[in-house]
Order: sequence, then C-alpha cells, then structure tokens
Amino acid sequence: RKKMGLLLLLIICQCAIYSIKTHSVSKPNMILLMADDLGIGDLGCYGNRTLRTPNIDRLAEEGVTLTQHIAASPLCTPSRAAFLTGRYPIRSGMAAFSRVGVFLFSASSGGLSSEEITFAKLLKQKGYATALIGKWHLGMNCESSNDFCHHPLSHGFDYFYGLPVTNLRDCKPGQGSVFLKGVQKDLVIPIQIVGLALVSLAIVQYIGLLKVPFQAFGYFLLIITISLVVLIFFFYHFRHLNCFLMRGHQIIQQPLSYENLTQRLTKEAMQFIRRNTDTPFLLVLSYLHVHTALYASENFKGKSKHGLYGDAVEEMDWSVGQILDVLEKHNLSDKTLVYFTSDQGAHVEEISSAGEVHGGYNGIYKGGKSTNWEGGIRVPGLLRWPGVIQAGAYTDEPTSNMDIFPTIVKLADAQLPSDRTIDGHDLLPLLQGKVTRSKHEFLFHYCNAYLNAVRWRPGNSESVWKVFFFTPNFSPEDSNGCYDSHVCFCHGGFITRHDPPLLFDLSRDPEEKVPLTPETESRFYEVLRVIHQAVENHTRSLHAVPNQLSWDNLLWKPWLQLCCSSLFQSCYCDYESGGSPLQVHLG
Repeated sequence: RKKMGLLLLLIICQCAIYSIKTHSVSKPNMILLMADDLGIGDLGCYGNRTLRTPNIDRLAEEGVTLTQHIAASPLCTPSRAAFLTGRYPIRSGMAAFSRVGVFLFSASSGGLSSEEITFAKLLKQKGYATALIGKWHLGMNCESSNDFCHHPLSHGFDYFYGLPVTNLRDCKPGQGSVFLKGVQKDLVIPIQIVGLALVSLAIVQYIGLLKVPFQAFGYFLLIITISLVVLIFFFYHFRHLNCFLMRGHQIIQQPLSYENLTQRLTKEAMQFIRRNTDTPFLLVLSYLHVHTALYASENFKGKSKHGLYGDAVEEMDWSVGQILDVLEKHNLSDKTLVYFTSDQGAHVEEISSAGEVHGGYNGIYKGGKSTNWEGGIRVPGLLRWPGVIQAGAYTDEPTSNMDIFPTIVKLADAQLPSDRTIDGHDLLPLLQGKVTRSKHEFLFHYCNAYLNAVRWRPGNSESVWKVFFFTPNFSPEDSNGCYDSHVCFCHGGFITRHDPPLLFDLSRDPEEKVPLTPETESRFYEVLRVIHQAVENHTRSLHAVPNQLSWDNLLWKPWLQLCCSSLFQSCYCDYESGGSPLQVHLG
C-alpha cells in the first residue's frame, strides 16, 4: 500500500511538472524589439569591443544568438512587411519595380494590403493584447485622409504610438536632406528642357514661323508655375507634413520633437506591459535608432566612443534594459519570449555634412543597407525565453526575420494561414536544440522586385552557397558602398549583371571576397544547376498582386495628408503634455 501511495504521488508530481511545462510553452507573452539600420558589428555579443550594449548582450547570454540571421530585404519597408507576414515582400506587392523601394511620404496611397495577414491579427484573435510602439513605415491611407486602410490598427494592433513613416534627416533641423541631391540631380534636366521649350516657342512666335495661341501659352506657363509652387511648398514643409507622432489614429505631435524621444517610446512600452500583466500580450517595439537623423538624450549625448551614432546605440541598449527590468519586476521573464533584431544592415554611406560617420558597422561583412551583400542582410538575431530555450547558445544555421511569424503564431496556439505561401519556418525546435539544421534549404534575396541572389544550404554539406545574378556598382569603385547616390539601386546602369552568376561559399568566404570559378570549384556548374531549379520552383509560386510601391502609390497626394491643426498653421500641434487633438485633414 505504501508503494502504491508513493507511485501515485510520483505520477501526480510528473503530471504537475508536465502541466507546468505545457503551460510555460503555451501562449507566452511576446516582445519583439527591432532596431533600424543597426549593423551586426555594433553589438558586444557580436564582437564589438568599444560600444557598450550590456542589456542587449544579456539577451545573448540568457538566450540563443543567431549568427546567420537574414533580413528578407535590405530596405526598411519590404523587410518590415516580410517580418509581419512571414512572406517575401514580392508576394505582398511590397517590392518596388522603380528606383524607390520605400515609402517616403505620409500621404502616399500604397501600403501593406488588407489582404495580408500579420502575426498581430492572428494573436489578437487568440486573445492577445497587441501593441506597436515606434516606427511603422508600411503606409497609412488609401483613398481618403481618414480611411486608415494601412494603419497598424487595421493590421491587428490594438494600440499604436509612433511614427507612421520613418525617421529622416529632413525631420530634424540642421541634419541635411536625403532629397536635396536627388531633387537637384533629377530636376535640372527637366527644368532645362522646359526652359528651352519656352524660349524656343517665344522665338518662333516672335519671328512668325508658328502661331501659338496666347491662351495655350498661358495655360502651359500656369501649369509649370503651379507644379513648381507645389513642389517648393512640399519640400519647405516636409518636416511638418511627414514627421509626426501618432497615438492610435490621432496626431499628438506635429512635427516630431526628438527631445527624450527614446524615453517616451520606452515609457509607452513599459506602461503597456504593466497594463497587461494578467493577459497574454504582443509588444512590437520598433526603435527609431539608429536611422538618421541621429539623436540622443542629454543622458547619453557625448558618452560613447563613436560619436552621436554610438550615443544612439547605447541609448537604445538602455531602453532594452528598461524593458527587461519591468518584466522581472512583474515576474514575467519566464513567461515572455524576447526577440531582438534590426530591419537590415548598417547604412554605411551615412556621413554627416560635417564629415562624421553616421552609419553603423557590419563587422567583417561586405556592403550594407540596400545591398544583398552580407553586410546588408545579415542582422542581429537574439531570442530569450528562460527555461524554454537554451541559454548562451549559438547557431550558424540560416534563419530569416520571416521565421518570427510562424514561431509566435504556433506559440499562441493559432493556425497558420492555409490559403497562402508562408516562407518563414518555426524556430523553436532549433532554439531548443531539438534539431541542428535549419529548415531553410534556400533563401531568395531580392533587390526591390528583382531577384538578386540566392542562398543554398545543402542538407548533406557544411557549405552555404550564394549566387549573385547582378551586383551593385559601388561608387567610388574601390569603396564599400554607393556613396555618390547615398544608396545602391537595383537596375540599369547602377548594376553589373553576371553570366554565369557569381558564386561564393559563405562557409569558407563569409566576406564574399573571392568569387569561385569552374577552375577553383569542381561543383561550380552543379551548384548553379540546383539553384536555377530552385529559382524556377520559387518563381512558379509567385502570383500577381497590386504593386504597392508603384510611382502612383509612392507620390504625395494632398488629399491624403494628415494635419493636426490647419494648413495655414503649418500643421503644428503638440499634445504630448496633455489635451485632445482635433484632427484636421487637408483632403
């Protein structure tokens, strides 16, 4: 009888332990931290010895470090679309066929389609409280200034506090402009042509060779004048029209103030956590750091060894520490999966007007933001969940920021959509050490909407093959980026096509220094054959969708412009200190 009693007690204990483990891995809280333009070489846990990032490094010490974590795109908008949906941006129409691959204006009509399913939508359906704090950059309105068809609240988030577009140099007085060089370069020839045409018409009219109706001449001049006035107005007021802070659907600060901005974002995140200590929650904290315009509060300014860029990195690390501390304070650490990454690699071409380096460090990796060299797409990937995933572990298997979608959807006991291709894979078996190989045999690297490169990790080999069908033309030629144009582009005279494609084995040459040839690699043609077959299979899986980054969807549309005061007051307001904003629309 005593033995039976002990056996029964043992069974009860085992059941209790099983229940605890089952509960611990079911419907945890999710905190997803995303930096902007952070280089993989900027963090201590990835080898940096001069920037202080103890809190981010703590995630590595207490979790898993992904050393071949790949952004689905080397640009903000498409990378973030892929992150939220688990799908290559080409599938959602968030990959541009034009030169411009991101949204630049708050009153553009493109954005993440309502047909797309984000992880926030799926988690919300499972009872999660959901919040996005910080940068959005995936569109705002479609047809009117208050339809909010692309807004975070239309994509599964209950709460939004942040920027609808992005942080730009033009948003901060004295930091220069990302448009000035391009506008000067692209408008000089059209203005010269128009001027020459007007002078020619005047001469022809004067000598009597051609009779041009004065009314037509006047209309032509009027159209040109109005176009120039609108253009000058827009760029003169760019900061007010595009750089503003929202809470929900309301503008609360226009233009954006950088004063204690990271502290404000962090406070909002901490308050959201405190409001949901008894409810499963999803928090996406999307930092503005370290995209230019760089900024740091007085507590961090001038404190790092790497100027304002280093100050910004260290301030962001402080914010991560605050989030971890509030989890500990409310006994939520063991119930919360924390993920840290960057949307793409560091923007190496970022140099201030004073000559200070404002871009980050991509370690040993070539290139940076806007390129599919490893420096542009290999990003930090840190995941911590005490007691569930390994602590202090590393994996060099290919993983993607698209993998977060199926990982957290499965953890929330939600179902993956069955009516579409999901390109990400569940990371949990890899994080728990149950498997040693990534499910990604192939990863496809797009430069905007153009297939630029392919990565192949054969199951029976340690090699990681990577082929390039074209590469950007660096300027100057011997540099590590496209300094003359500020970013690299994806077509025409900006690239060099390769036939046969360039081939690298990243396991032997992670710096992509020496392309392999049939003479130096016996499997050269076999590797190309397998990859070409993979490309054919991948291409067959693509379906035509509306192009959200077409010129029509990218351009500024005055009737979509949000303004918290009136146009005559230059769209100015500041409700951060309290009060209820009155939303006024220009449309």
